[in-house]
Amino acid sequence: MTLQGVRKEVGEPHIKETGRRAGKSRENNPEQGGQDPKAKEFYGADPKCSPDYGRIINTHHFNRVMGLMEGYTPVIGGQSDASQRYIAPTVLKDVPPHSRLMQEEIFGPLLPIVAVSDMEDAIRFINEREKPLALYIFCSDKKAAKKMIEETSSGGVVVNDVMMHYTLSSLPFGGVGQSGMGRYHGKHTFDQLSHQRACLIRSLGMENVNLSRYPPQDRRRARRVRMALRAPLIDMSKRTFIWAVTATVIGFGLFVALMVILLIAAGLNCTCWYWR
Repeated sequence: MTLQGVRKEVGEPHIKETGRRAGKSRENNPEQGGQDPKAKEFYGADPKCSPDYGRIINTHHFNRVMGLMEGYTPVIGGQSDASQRYIAPTVLKDVPPHSRLMQEEIFGPLLPIVAVSDMEDAIRFINEREKPLALYIFCSDKKAAKKMIEETSSGGVVVNDVMMHYTLSSLPFGGVGQSGMGRYHGKHTFDQLSHQRACLIRSLGMENVNLSRYPPQDRRRARRVRMALRAPLIDMSKRTFIWAVTATVIGFGLFVALMVILLIAAGLNCTCWYWR
């Protein structure tokens, strides 16, 4: 769901009020979580001081992302600084599926966690909602990953990675349902933006073949039409024509070879009878 869609549902004043409440820094919030070891490996003891860690693009989106965090306990991260539009890598737990955090596109360093009992529960959770733009599966069991792919629907799937399917021009990128329409990348873009026009050209010399579909109709003509409808239409493409000619030549050659063998066998029988 886009931000414009949210404005239509809850109204512009609500978003502005949320932004004012969330715009304050959370550096001294006692409910902040700890730091993930992997984040520390990437960005050091304080991601805020790392030259490799980015910032939210503008104040409006900083307030929007901070508003999504309200009411939830960070397991990891949660620190922020409005003056720098900084939000630490944050993991949130106990996030209800109907919350804004689970309904809107985040576009920020927030990762909500939803606990499920098993894979069947996870598949059920996905299928009960709108189809996502991408499904990321982290699993070492190939059968389990295949099951997840076959029993869910999404714009794309990546196993044991994220976003990498977007970087490959050989793979189509796009959504399904509310997550988007169409696909692009490489030839897929050309096909998506091209109209495939159907063209059928036949010779007027074969007009007699069409007499069965013209009135007046009788049982004989109706029977011919039914037989024609049951049989597949003849494909007169170049490839089919070549294969038909090749098969005919091979068949004729086999017939000639068989006749030669029969003649030779007949000649041998005559020779044996003569020597007797």
